Amino acid sequence: MAKRAIEFHPEAASEYYAALSWYRDRSIKAARQFEAEFVRAVEQVQNAPERWPTYSNDCRRFLLHQFPFQIVYQFGKDVLILA
Repeated sequence: MAKRAIEFHPEAASEYYAALSWYRDRSIKAARQFEAEFVRAVEQVQNAPERWPTYSNDCRRFLLHQFPFQIVYQFGKDVLILA
């Protein structure tokens, strides 16, 4: 199966950038680690979107391991929407 494209809901993108900024204000190293883990998480979701359980309203959820952050997503036509 081909990878689905990723589309970020504007609020999801805003939350990600706010979290990244929060880490950056405290530690460049922590911000880089957060960014790297987020990218890995998005790639995992993109590679196997049905792997994670249903969370709410037909959305699924991936929890980052080292950071208190989650990726909530749903299937669109040929796209994964990060909500």
